[in-house]
Amino acid sequence: MAHFDLRVLVIIPTYNERENLEEIVAAVRALHYDVLIVDDASPDGTGAVANGLAATDPGVRVLHRSHKQGLGPAYAHGFAVGLDLGAEVLCEMDADFSHDPADLPLLVDAVRAGADLAIGSRYVEGGSTEGWPWHRTFISRGGNRYARAALGLHVNDATAGFRAFRDTTVRKISPETCEASGYGFQVEMAWRTEEAGLRIVEVPITFRERQRGRSKMDFSIALEAMRLVTAWGWKRRFRPGS
Repeated sequence: MAHFDLRVLVIIPTYNERENLEEIVAAVRALHYDVLIVDDASPDGTGAVANGLAATDPGVRVLHRSHKQGLGPAYAHGFAVGLDLGAEVLCEMDADFSHDPADLPLLVDAVRAGADLAIGSRYVEGGSTEGWPWHRTFISRGGNRYARAALGLHVNDATAGFRAFRDTTVRKISPETCEASGYGFQVEMAWRTEEAGLRIVEVPITFRERQRGRSKMDFSIALEAMRLVTAWGWKRRFRPGS
């Protein structure tokens, strides 16, 4: 059941998600949460679909960016707009139904109960993935173990992209200054939240492989995340007081 005592904004970054957008927005709006679509100039017409949705629903807004700049900058821009709109809970989710919109209230409720950041986690008890080959699970779990070891993180699924932030958390950790542009952004945001002494809660969810469209994950994104986590880990190891 959705709670209406918090202003919730769900930020959905898009790049070539025309096949999924209308359905995912309808599912989120059915929960009475507002939506901000952040489109990086998708060549498939996603932006036009987004405009059509916003034209008929005041709870849907669109942020058009001039070119593809990566997941991290898209979310950072979306967070800035969301704070200006007065959102009290700012959620991240993919457009492709790998994150079940029905799980959004679980994340919002965790923030409502006191979490500064709620993460929809695949790697806590009750969490899972569906439709992944073994090697993708191996890489994902390995990346999370490496991030925990390098950064001293206490988060099981630091790469997860299904999240709810309290507005005060976003203001405190300044996503616009994050270094990562790909999925390393999720690790960086979780690390900054923990370093700030804020409370992170992991909520078990099932992550499902997309059924329509193409994944945006590639080797360069994974390489960027590995490089940055390694650099942050070295800085952490040799900083004063460590």
